[in-house]
Amino acid sequence: MSRPTRRQAIGVATGAAASIALVGTAATSTGAASAAPGKSEAPAPGPAPFDEVFQGRRIQGAPAAADAHAHAHGQAHAQGHDAVYRVWIDGRELHVMQHGSSGWSSAINHYERFATPLDTARTAVASLKGAHVVPFDHTA
Repeated sequence: MSRPTRRQAIGVATGAAASIALVGTAATSTGAASAAPGKSEAPAPGPAPFDEVFQGRRIQGAPAAADAHAHAHGQAHAQGHDAVYRVWIDGRELHVMQHGSSGWSSAINHYERFATPLDTARTAVASLKGAHVVPFDHTA
């Protein structure tokens, strides 16, 4: 009988590891669902609303319906976003964007990622150095 090649052995090992991981994930999901019978799990909450004064500026943030955001920016709801988050600095909206699981950014700090919209707003305030937020114009 011939011995398996290294490529075949790696393929078998990878397949076995993937199967074990899949079975473990399915068992965890089933266990979590049966742990609280009769209770439906709510979707994971998004970032919490905030309203605070940071460096003398009032920053506010709250989740908003996707339809309201799409209407405000002239976008279609078909982009697949269920909810968006809106942030204001001294009553002027700061455009913030969520980048999947990699974090949040703003029009002020577009190339930096932050863990929460609150961190994004605080960094924008620090970057503005007293200047006002200019309204975001999606048509420009």
